[in-house]
Amino acid sequence: MTDQPAQTGAAQKFRGRANSLGGFAARVAGPLGTWWRGSVIPSIEHRAVIAKVDDESGLTPRYAFMILMSAGIAVLGLLLSSPAVVIGAMLISPLMGPIIGLGFGLAMVDGNEIRRTAISLGAGVLLAVFFTALVVFFSPIKDITPEIAARTRPNLFDLLVALFSALAGAYAMIRGREGTIVGVAIATALMPPLATVGFGLATLNSTVFFGALMLFVTNLMTIAIAAAVMARLYGFGPKLTSRQSGVQAAIITTVFLALAIPLGYSLSQIAWEARAQRQTRDMLADQFPPQAKIDQLEIDFSSDPLTIRATILTPQIRAKAAERGEALLATTLGRPVKLSLDQFRVGTAAGDAEAAQLASASAREQASKERATIALVGRELAILAGVSPDAVLVDREKRLAQVRASPLPGATLATYRALEQRLSQAEPQWQMQLIPPPLALPLISFDDDEPDAVGVQNLALVTWAARRTGLSLTVQGAGNRADYVLTKLREAGIQAETNGSRNSDGPIRIDWAL
Repeated sequence: MTDQPAQTGAAQKFRGRANSLGGFAARVAGPLGTWWRGSVIPSIEHRAVIAKVDDESGLTPRYAFMILMSAGIAVLGLLLSSPAVVIGAMLISPLMGPIIGLGFGLAMVDGNEIRRTAISLGAGVLLAVFFTALVVFFSPIKDITPEIAARTRPNLFDLLVALFSALAGAYAMIRGREGTIVGVAIATALMPPLATVGFGLATLNSTVFFGALMLFVTNLMTIAIAAAVMARLYGFGPKLTSRQSGVQAAIITTVFLALAIPLGYSLSQIAWEARAQRQTRDMLADQFPPQAKIDQLEIDFSSDPLTIRATILTPQIRAKAAERGEALLATTLGRPVKLSLDQFRVGTAAGDAEAAQLASASAREQASKERATIALVGRELAILAGVSPDAVLVDREKRLAQVRASPLPGATLATYRALEQRLSQAEPQWQMQLIPPPLALPLISFDDDEPDAVGVQNLALVTWAARRTGLSLTVQGAGNRADYVLTKLREAGIQAETNGSRNSDGPIRIDWAL
């Protein structure tokens, strides 16, 4: 009894279209078209298929609940970098239904169906993105894991995967092979990209946000269009004139080209990186004896210059291998290169190679800890400054971390200096620099010709603020007191000039020379 409304609605949609079955295939010339119209299309239960599409593409409480559960599982799998958990989210995600429903609505030129499935799809997307963003916001883990990074660089192959999967999914829906939908859900992976979009939103990482969004839009558009094509092929929708068919084909081609061009560029970039890694490995191998082995090779393609770190196990240490390698790689790759090369001597004794690999592994572990420390320092400094971690400048060699703080309500220069000192105590191996906004500078009070205790503290605060900001100062005052302040500031390397005169017995006022 509960299926009767769906069946009735399906019958109403189907009524008026029955005479147009095969409109798409009717334009296929020759015996193949005749066979398709006479044998294949009549074997399809069109009413049942439309009812099934309607049932799986509606906005229902069950649909919303499954979206939330799938999104939660997906974001936890991404944060834990667990492929098994991510696959679990793919299996229960209900997003495939509305997208295929949207394709059938386009094929049947049914405005009500398009609007209904678009609302269902849009609600599901918003639920997934904001729920995953909420989970990430309250999560103590906000690192970009390999599972997250894998969904931030879509390419042309992703479009082809979505295309083949969509054709398989639409065919399974039409021919009653529902079990195939499970495999299609895993192949297209609709929910993990949305969870990655939520991660990018929560962490304010535009690269992750837009990269994952591009992957989801690619999957969505490709599945919808491919489903529409399959629906037309199997006789769903009204008969079109030759002009209408041409317009439809032009729209489909334009959409695919609009997706394929940026994805093709991304694929070419990935191919260049793979070729650059191979050339780097070959170039480094040529710098050492044939017995040498490249134990580790890491390339940071996002840095400028290109940063390359390599570990070599070699029987002979080459003194200037890094300098020669930098020059050769810069010429070969066409980009400036900064090469960091760790060499471990390997002799002819049986245990030398194993000992060298152990030493290399220890060095890698130390480097990994160093990178983790750098990330932690950046996050801590960003939190104190009230900015994004991307705004923190970290110099690994100088062990310097610097950030320009945003104005905090009620904060003074003394507040920013105290924050910097607190973080410096927590990370004593690093030099922390918190650049404050140019707030009002304190007065320098005196006791006779020298600052009193408060004046000494204020002068030290002014000196700190001027060093951090790099701005010049103007000193308002006259007599020995002004000269004293000017001398102390200039001795600290700060550009300062006098500006006007005041009572030589009062406190000295200092302003920013903006």
